[in-house]
Formats: sequence, C-alpha cells, structure tokens
Amino acid sequence: MTDVQGDDIRQLLREIRDAQREQLAEYRRVTERSLELQQRAVGRQEQLGQIYRRLLVAGGSAVAVLLVLLVYILVRWSRYLFGI
Repeated sequence: MTDVQGDDIRQLLREIRDAQREQLAEYRRVTERSLELQQRAVGRQEQLGQIYRRLLVAGGSAVAVLLVLLVYILVRWSRYLFGI
C-alpha cells in the first residue's frame, strides 16, 4: 500500500468519524426535544386532570343542591300539587 492510498484511507476514516459524530449530536438533539415535548404533555395532562376534577366536584355539588331544592319544594308544596 502506498502513502497516497494510506492518506486516502485516513481521510476517508476521518470523514466517517466526523459524520458519525454529527449524527450522534443530531440524535441527542432530537432525543432531548422529544423528552421536552413529553414532559410538557404530561404537565398539560395534569392540568386538565385538575380542571376535570374541579368541574366534576362543581357539577356534583350543583346536582346535589338541585335535588335538595326539588325535595324541599315537593315537601313544602305537596298538598297543593298532589292534594295531600
């Protein structure tokens, strides 16, 4: 093998090494971005879960109040409504 061939091989190996380093750096950037997006999605899901629970409690409370009011009205006005 001549010096020219050896230099060509070394140059080719350097180019391969540099390309692999660039590919690894890009992979790291993509992985970090993916992790960041996943963390944001989990945060949003937690926020929506809290909002859902609040709405559920508020809705349940409203239904309970309406039922109590309905029972009160039925008891109070039963003789007028049903002739009892």
